[in-house]
Amino acid sequence: MTVMKNIYTSKDGDSALQGLTADEIRAMETAFEGAMEYRRSLPERNARPTISLDEAAARFQGVLTDDGIAGRDVIQHMISNADGGLHQMSAPSFFAYVLGASHPVGVAADILVSAWGQNAGSAYETPAVTGMERAVCDWVIELLGLPAECGAGIVTGATVANTEGVMAARHSLLAAKGWDVEAKGLFGAPAFPVLIGADAHSAPFAALRYAGIGAETVRKVATDSEGRIDVRDFEKALDECSEPPLVILQAGQINTGGFDPFSELIPKVREKGGWVHVDGAFGLWLAAVPELADRLEGVADADSWAVDLHKWLNAPFDAGMVIVRDRAPLVASMSARGAYLPDTTKHWEPADSTLELSRRARGVPSYAILRHLGKSGVREMISRHCSLAERVASTLSKESGLQVLNEVHSNQVAIACGEGAEGDTLTKKVLERVQERGKVYPSHGVWQDRYIIRVSVIGYAMTENSVDLLTSEIIEAWRWVQETSSA
Repeated sequence: MTVMKNIYTSKDGDSALQGLTADEIRAMETAFEGAMEYRRSLPERNARPTISLDEAAARFQGVLTDDGIAGRDVIQHMISNADGGLHQMSAPSFFAYVLGASHPVGVAADILVSAWGQNAGSAYETPAVTGMERAVCDWVIELLGLPAECGAGIVTGATVANTEGVMAARHSLLAAKGWDVEAKGLFGAPAFPVLIGADAHSAPFAALRYAGIGAETVRKVATDSEGRIDVRDFEKALDECSEPPLVILQAGQINTGGFDPFSELIPKVREKGGWVHVDGAFGLWLAAVPELADRLEGVADADSWAVDLHKWLNAPFDAGMVIVRDRAPLVASMSARGAYLPDTTKHWEPADSTLELSRRARGVPSYAILRHLGKSGVREMISRHCSLAERVASTLSKESGLQVLNEVHSNQVAIACGEGAEGDTLTKKVLERVQERGKVYPSHGVWQDRYIIRVSVIGYAMTENSVDLLTSEIIEAWRWVQETSSA
């Protein structure tokens, strides 16, 4: 079905004053119905895509027609052709990577975000959105037990949050040496040392690249069997620093879920006059749970933190936060004002805390989820997931030949099969079997030089039944691999 070249012009040439055309209404209704049906059907869907990338691309690629197509038909085309090409990341069967499951209340709020169509870069232009995002920043800072005076920015996720934290640190450390990095750049700037754990996530290394410091200029500090920074090697590295350093610590190692010893390390950095940034993409959320917060003792003494909202809060993608103890270095490193923009005022401006000037109102879904769950709901969800991870580890450890390679510090479980090089082959076969069956979907990784099945318990709807299905699938696949390998 084709549509008119301009459906907004009436017969006499005047602009038609209407909110939505009939076709646009049908398109939105079709999208809402399709979204509802997808979420309702998640328990029955294969956990993984059932079509290849080539097949998926073939469904959507082709010649763009001269004439347009009715909106409802476009939406129905998308729904029909996406079928089989989606990972069910919002289902309690998805244990891969560390991905939240897009809480339905957040999804509902996200619909409003798109409908409102606000460019959320300016508080002056979007006071309602800014009001909600300010509340999110305040509530998250309070939940995580961080200083109330902290500044924060809503960003796409931990990669950008880490980048902004590093840039704020760069500003502060260079300003202390009399160098205005925002005005003069990095050419000719005095150097400062950077210390980071050898088992840190790739995101802070990317942040160092994006900030112009370089990922290979750092001193990688030795770590223990859980990926935590070794205190003795850290002290040695710190002693070698002739200038105040940038130190990047970790709350939630990607394979083990472990935490650097903040209470031991941060005071030592303070003595050197350095800046401590914490990559807390998912692990920082444990600070919200009184019974678990001692695992991060001392983390609130850092200078900046990165945390994802689309991980443990289960906000729809994408959403994260950068948090800085002293907001001034963050504003100094982020602000870039043009003459056409509103003047700087006493009010908190979103664009003064983020890299983006134009952006969607990505904090609004997190506002809805936090209001919906409340403090107790957030804490219950995090605590439940940590308990479920322990259940996974306990069950699998009882199966002969399966090994859990980590202590369960939070929500991550690293599993290996057999021993040595042969064990890596067996582990790959087990994971392939589990993923092919499609009832659950864990992902892969490498830990302690071993190929692993990595399990992340983080979806809002995960229960004992969810993880029991996961462990039964892994055990069944392990036994099947043993039988077929010996046949």
